[in-house]
Amino acid sequence: MRMLPRGAASLLIFSALTTAGPAVAQTCEFLTPVGGDGVTKIVTKTISPGKPLPFSRPNWNTDFFVTKPYSTYKLFFTADSSVSATYPIEAFLKFSDGSNLRVYNDNFTPTPGTGGSITVPTTPGKLVSQVNIKVGATDNMAATGFTYRISVQGCR
Repeated sequence: MRMLPRGAASLLIFSALTTAGPAVAQTCEFLTPVGGDGVTKIVTKTISPGKPLPFSRPNWNTDFFVTKPYSTYKLFFTADSSVSATYPIEAFLKFSDGSNLRVYNDNFTPTPGTGGSITVPTTPGKLVSQVNIKVGATDNMAATGFTYRISVQGCR
């Protein structure tokens, strides 16, 4: 149940190489979504059209607060529609200095009701302030109208 297209596999390999040593159980906790209801840490959205009206913006981005340092982040995605779709997904680590790093960029086609996850290591010397997941793209509108669930865990 893992998303391992293209660049993500190298992130998992990097993560495995940088955590070599005695096995230590990780402690993970769900991060709070920005603008969430304060109750659930899982965000459910439906992909909207790119720019349906002048001066409007699509609701493709979801940010999650990072309030303490973690060694890795687990990003979860589940297709919540009853018909298969290809979801364009990008994920970024946003840093306290205003910079960001794209850690995932690919199209993902899960079976309806299923999904996957990726594990992303932190960047040495950078303090992560948010994790951003973007689902939807102007150049790939085929998933418009499809619903999904996303969440993020920080792990130490």
